Amino acid sequence: MTSLLKKRSMAEPALWAWFLLTATFALHAADRQAPVKVMSFNIRYGAANDGENSWKHRDYLVLETVQNARPDLIGYQEVLKFQAEFLQKNLKGYGFHGVGRDDGQEKGEYVPLMWRQERFELLDSGHFWLSETPEIPGSVSWDSSLTRMLSWVLLKETSPSGREFIFANTHFDHRGTQARLESAKLIRKRANTIMDQYPVILTGDFNTTEEGDPYAALCKKTQPQGTPLIDAYRVIHPAPMDDEASFSRWVGHRAGKRIDWILHSNDFVTLHANINYTQERGRYPSDHYPVEATLRLK
Repeated sequence: MTSLLKKRSMAEPALWAWFLLTATFALHAADRQAPVKVMSFNIRYGAANDGENSWKHRDYLVLETVQNARPDLIGYQEVLKFQAEFLQKNLKGYGFHGVGRDDGQEKGEYVPLMWRQERFELLDSGHFWLSETPEIPGSVSWDSSLTRMLSWVLLKETSPSGREFIFANTHFDHRGTQARLESAKLIRKRANTIMDQYPVILTGDFNTTEEGDPYAALCKKTQPQGTPLIDAYRVIHPAPMDDEASFSRWVGHRAGKRIDWILHSNDFVTLHANINYTQERGRYPSDHYPVEATLRLK
């Protein structure tokens, strides 16, 4: 009996150490935010005369691409009203926010956002136009060839942590060099005014590569002053490659650089990032590949 008690007393410190270690690990694990999967997807203007690649021949593939990826957050570009209605009807369980860029209602392309409602509650939402008068719907400035805008939502996690963050989505002009730079500066300035209060995720088709000045304005410390955003893809793939194009050209083209990005504030950690090459027997859902990133709030 004495020897048994002695053995038990010697074992107790080790058991307590194991228990404390396990409990500490469990507390840290419970404190970690669940990962958030983000997608940015230019689904191609649905009224374009694209022949066999027109919307009616690929709407199902756009839908299946999103359903199979199961993103928690989606930022779309080049969405017309009937495409927005198709997405809302067929993607059950997602909230939707977006308006037409030409009038702030239904006219013109949307840059809408969707979010998984079981994970996030909508607290606020809005838009601004990429112009010198950003609060005026349909406004155009600089050398922009078309009206451009940004839509945003303030979301709250439905988990016990209840963390809140801004999710925004945009589409830069495809011709205006100055317009792209000024648009980036405008977004960076507005992001800097809210990042002290809210984490930020920004998706979009930026119509320029990371070598350009708009990327520097968003993601570099010196242009302009303030906290830069982080390129999720470049965190996971730090060495630029020659086959990172996000513009598929309908044919699986990969040579070149990304023009579709997922950016975020330093409040997030990037866990994974990729370009989604979904196709069906050589048919692609859009002339852009969707890009994806998995993030976690710190």
